[in-house]
Amino acid sequence: MTVSVPPASARPASETLRPWLDEPPAVAGHAGTDLEAGLTAQEAARRLAQHGRNELRAAPPVSAWRKLLAQFQDPLIYLLLAAVAISLVAWWIEGRHGWPVDALVIALIVVLNALLGYVQEARAENAVAALAQMTAVSSSVMRGGRLLRVASAELVPGDLLVLGEGDAVGADARLVQAAALRVQEASLTGESEAVLKDVARLEGEVALGDRRNMVFKGTAVVQGTGRAVVTATGMATEMGAIATLLEQTPAEATPLQTEVSRIGRMLGIAVVVIAVIVVGTVMLISDIRDAGDVITILLLGVSLAVAAVPEGLPAILSVVLAMGVQRMARRSAIVKELSSVETLGSASVICSDKTGTLTRSEMTIERVMTASGGTRMTGVGYAPEGRLEHDGTEPEGALLAEDIVVLSGGSLAGNAELRQVDGGSWQIQGDPTDAAFLVAERKLGIEERRAARFERVRELPFTSERKMMSTVEIDHQHDDALVLISKGAPDVLLQRCSRVRRGMAVVALDDSWRQRILADVDALSDAAFRTLAVAYRPLTAQEAGQVLAAADSEGGTGGSGKDAHEVQAAGGAAAPDDDDALERELIFAGTVGIIDPPREEAAVAIREAGRAGIRVVMITGDHPRTAARIAADLGIAEPGAPALTGLELDRLDDAGFAEAVRNTSVYARVAPQHKLRIVDALQAQGHIVAMTGDGVNDAPALKSADIGIAMGVTGTEVTRQAAKMILADDNFATIVAAVREGRSIFDNIRKFLRYLLSSNMGEVLTVFLGVVLAGVIGLSGSGEALVLPLLATQILWINLVTDSAPALAMGIDPETEDVMARKPRRLTERVIDARMWAGVVEVGAIMAMVTLLTLDMYLPGGLIEGERSLDNARTAGFTVLVLAQLFNCFNARSESTSAFSHLFVNRWLWGSIVLSILLQVAVVNIGFLNIAFGTVPLSFDQWLVCAAMASVVLWGSELRKLLGRVRAGRAA
Repeated sequence: MTVSVPPASARPASETLRPWLDEPPAVAGHAGTDLEAGLTAQEAARRLAQHGRNELRAAPPVSAWRKLLAQFQDPLIYLLLAAVAISLVAWWIEGRHGWPVDALVIALIVVLNALLGYVQEARAENAVAALAQMTAVSSSVMRGGRLLRVASAELVPGDLLVLGEGDAVGADARLVQAAALRVQEASLTGESEAVLKDVARLEGEVALGDRRNMVFKGTAVVQGTGRAVVTATGMATEMGAIATLLEQTPAEATPLQTEVSRIGRMLGIAVVVIAVIVVGTVMLISDIRDAGDVITILLLGVSLAVAAVPEGLPAILSVVLAMGVQRMARRSAIVKELSSVETLGSASVICSDKTGTLTRSEMTIERVMTASGGTRMTGVGYAPEGRLEHDGTEPEGALLAEDIVVLSGGSLAGNAELRQVDGGSWQIQGDPTDAAFLVAERKLGIEERRAARFERVRELPFTSERKMMSTVEIDHQHDDALVLISKGAPDVLLQRCSRVRRGMAVVALDDSWRQRILADVDALSDAAFRTLAVAYRPLTAQEAGQVLAAADSEGGTGGSGKDAHEVQAAGGAAAPDDDDALERELIFAGTVGIIDPPREEAAVAIREAGRAGIRVVMITGDHPRTAARIAADLGIAEPGAPALTGLELDRLDDAGFAEAVRNTSVYARVAPQHKLRIVDALQAQGHIVAMTGDGVNDAPALKSADIGIAMGVTGTEVTRQAAKMILADDNFATIVAAVREGRSIFDNIRKFLRYLLSSNMGEVLTVFLGVVLAGVIGLSGSGEALVLPLLATQILWINLVTDSAPALAMGIDPETEDVMARKPRRLTERVIDARMWAGVVEVGAIMAMVTLLTLDMYLPGGLIEGERSLDNARTAGFTVLVLAQLFNCFNARSESTSAFSHLFVNRWLWGSIVLSILLQVAVVNIGFLNIAFGTVPLSFDQWLVCAAMASVVLWGSELRKLLGRVRAGRAA
């Protein structure tokens, strides 16, 4: 529970249990803790037993057998299992002769498909686990008057946290002391800049990101020190509230899962209808003599039903998706579920967090404004690569001298560190804003000269009241004189300045100069820059003596020499009374504009997404002006377009909210529930939504989106668990590569579905029409009650030979040139649409026609008089159907493009076709296979006739495609 204070005066019920609305003594009183000594060890143990460990509730692990069983929960698998059962029943009725080959083969396919899916998802889980943070977090607390380091999981409400630079905040807590305390809350609120904290009581409704007197579990201290009373632990924290929201958010099925389920249901109905129609028709037209004939007809219906099921579809689908997963992994995208691979290709909206995803999360100085004018600093991020520019050239003279003073001064008045690590990358320690000055200074190559020239003797820390910090430095270049250097908010520093630096001289700061400086600040603010000013002044001999004496009394130059936690445990170090007097009559040096710059590759990716018809939406907890600026720089929104805030969203009714979501591309100062609602609204409008993010605050929306994409490097563990895909390189551009891959996979899925269904349709129509038209084509001349154009074993052979390798090869067809030039497919657009069904029926009918004509050609009687035996004619028809399906491989690659376009780009397809032909030659010409499959050898002339008849499938499709292209050209 959240600990708060009963109000001393009347307060609305809605404002109870909110510690940020109470004064520190009242919070401590209600929490039953001492602001100096903290809780006793005994009381902490009692509260730990009462409230439980300070941990988020974890989902129970899923056992391996349950994960494997889940692979069978698919309508297509149910259909195949039904086919296994039917085949076993038929085998039993026929007398259990030999092995039930049909049932065993289909069962093997089902098992292999499940194992493939299980292994692939297990690999993804291992990759996710490798990204998890394995280090245990600890916290400094006062207990019984002693400073202790305890595991954060053992924190309890009422504990007195002692915070220092670099600490991870272990629980939600109300600040009772703060000295220049800055906390990085991007993972919780999306705010890119570290938040300056203070202890002042707040009033009224306060958004999470504006609770300056609170610190929250999962955030990090980047500067300063503080003390805070723990007000909430575990699931009662803000992070716990997000975890609860995450538990309540149902996981959405991917569009591919939904479509495959629909196909499975549709095929199941079709199988039953086919079986009923065939059995009923044959019984009506056949001369049934005994019960054996009835059983034969029923078995025919069963074999047709089994033939209508594309047994290889689930396995081929899993293999194609798994190969897509491997290709995406090589591009630093880890996909946790196979079905999510295709989803990105269908995405029509990508909702992205800003900080660390679209931006670099590296504060960078881009503008420097001084008395002689403005300059631009090139280069972004912490790598010290770039230069100053003024009107396209490097500044010199007075302007360069002024810039050096500003950048070196800002570096001196800060506590960050910049270092190069193994591999050549650059990292910072401390406040990112302080680090921005170090990077800019190093770009000018003056950092070593500054470090050798100045030596710090005192620091006047940054506080929320002062809004500035200062350091006193020994200037070894000027007879070890002391100089005070200040950095802070421009309006605050300007009030303490009486002069301004101009070139190498100093002039009086009159009203005109003040107005000009403020105009520069306003211009930078309007451009969404964070502004900081730098000022300085040499100290008098008397002031220098006082400062040095104060430094000596604190144990040496540069500060107290104590650890930050020890300083806080001692109650904090007091500054001399005349510190404030030092920061007067300053010389104004200049102002810098700082921003978290957008990723260059993100801008390219967004343009590519726009070309592909994908809308990019920015959803961030950052300031509206900053969000709008970054969105304009990246091309997400037009320059000057406003950002919609969370408070503005709260004032909208459902209709207004839906309209806002339809037209707005930039959202700022939003809470987790806003992100979730935006995603849900977009889905309700028919969009397939991908959501990217790295912070805990993104997790519920990631889970609700059609595909959630987490950052692997900067992302939190909660977010990675909620997502369906993880970017191992945190690169937004990787998403576009994944979209391209997803679209290519969807195209290939349509290709092999078109191929499999049309081939199976050919088998069904061949058997059905062969029985119905037996008297017409000469099949009834044998004297038997029922003669089948194809044997059950031959149907099984066709499915094994043509439904496996060629379909799989088609699933890895190279992407087409226009894959990223098409609009995303609509949510209502089916994988198998009416146009595809028409093509499936047409191709199946042509296959059946040429197969039955070949039978008629060799059988005595019928439309075409022949003189071959039934076995020979059936073998020829069997071969025509196999070859027709192989010709269909080329047809199925496109509904409109000629089969001869890019004919040789897929070597795997050609290999599978050659393999299938060799197997067909073997089954026709090898003795023991002749016995097993009821075939006889064919003459060379017959092989030529079979090939010619089978090729009609190709020429018929080519004619249809040509007519379609002509009609499309006329319509255009």
